[in-house]
Amino acid sequence: MNKRYFSNCFILFLPILLWNILLTSRLPRNYQPDLFSKGIPPCLIYVENISRLTIFLFAFITSFSVSNLRQKIGFYIYVVGVLLYVCSWAILIWFPESIWSKGIVGFSAPALTPAIWLTGICLMGNSFYFNLPFKRWPFILVSAIFLFCHIHHTIMVYSNVN
Repeated sequence: MNKRYFSNCFILFLPILLWNILLTSRLPRNYQPDLFSKGIPPCLIYVENISRLTIFLFAFITSFSVSNLRQKIGFYIYVVGVLLYVCSWAILIWFPESIWSKGIVGFSAPALTPAIWLTGICLMGNSFYFNLPFKRWPFILVSAIFLFCHIHHTIMVYSNVN
């Protein structure tokens, strides 16, 4: 198998995507797709989804490495971010009536924690798969737009149910 496939940044999204696919249905009712988008302005949903897809595209055309200090730090940030993301979901699934789950920070934690693992991915990225100079700022910009929309969306859902 080609080593290039295993150093593709998109591979770093696979645990997140798998987690989401397998466990979204286990989240409390307010996180289910039919309610999560109810009453949310279509413009916000469009920008959120377009920026999400653009992040995937950037990841797909970018390779990563963990050979220098920045990339190793990025790897640790990514791992911590993924673990926090998983924990934020686990608490909501196992303790949906807890003070944490009912508060705005706990309710929004699955939207806040991607900022951590996206930072890790950004730090690990090291080149495009085509002959253009590699710059991190497009990934950072699109990630910031996505995070703003995703967090705003989640806070709007929280406001609608509380």
